[in-house]
Amino acid sequence: MPDVVAEYTEQLIDQLREMILIREFETRVSSLFEDNELPGFVHLCLGQEAVATGACWAIDDDDFITSTHRGHGHSIAKGLEPDRMMAELFGKETGYCGGKSGSMHIADVDQGMLGANGIVGAGPSLAAGAGLSIDQSDDDRVCLSFFGEGAMAEGVVHESMNLAGVRDLPVVFICENNQYGEMTPAEDQHNVDGFEARGEAYGMPAETIDGMSVHEVYEATAEAVERARNGGGPSLIICETYRYHGHYEGDPMTYRTEEEVEQWRERDPITTLEKSLVESNNLDESDVEEIRAVASERIDEAVEFARDSDYPDEQAAFEGVYTEEI
Repeated sequence: MPDVVAEYTEQLIDQLREMILIREFETRVSSLFEDNELPGFVHLCLGQEAVATGACWAIDDDDFITSTHRGHGHSIAKGLEPDRMMAELFGKETGYCGGKSGSMHIADVDQGMLGANGIVGAGPSLAAGAGLSIDQSDDDRVCLSFFGEGAMAEGVVHESMNLAGVRDLPVVFICENNQYGEMTPAEDQHNVDGFEARGEAYGMPAETIDGMSVHEVYEATAEAVERARNGGGPSLIICETYRYHGHYEGDPMTYRTEEEVEQWRERDPITTLEKSLVESNNLDESDVEEIRAVASERIDEAVEFARDSDYPDEQAAFEGVYTEEI
């Protein structure tokens, strides 16, 4: 890590800021949900911040991503604003989708965020469609598609990977293996020795990396993105990571031990990077505290914005339902 820190110091510091902002957003959402301020359900990515941050650092503003039901980190990493995201979670009209999407369906097509999705495995099909559109328009954009290892058992994921492989589409499939599909361990869901076989079956490069290392995620994604931009087709990246909270907020988590969670926390992507930057004298403890304070203040503002925003008018339920007649 010392050589990496020396070469990528400023980038790593900025990535640390982003991961801390995601962590602060998710921690606050957890508290707000517990206090019954948020409707519906929320699924948090605490512990998985390095995947969203590292991957989205490897793409440009006009590239695309598709997300999952656990998509707050992906959204922030793609450039969505915490205030409008928080307003969406509150069901307010100032949210990205006018308060209609809630946590699991946040989208901002203008920002290249083609949507979080409550349907497991639905994102890769949207990404394949985006890749096909890019291919037909003959530009050099790419699409990242985030999905969990549980989605690897969904037929639509295989169909999407097959289409991308056959057509050499510019799609990077990013599997966040957080070890559990809802409450079931990954090894109880898939009879394969490593998920690389899934990508190789469809003729694309595939690799498994440390999803707790923001730099390793960045490097692997950057290589796959460059290949896709140059006409080299899709790739599959499996990021080994872990969610600290349950599948959903309120999940009793009887399917795993506290010792297991603690072992993964020892590899925390944020504290590990903080330690490396401090030990290399690129940051001191006061700098880290300042980064955390700025992130906390930013989320304070987002919560205040959401609380002060209005709920949508009842008539808004009929808006955005149908496309305009051509």
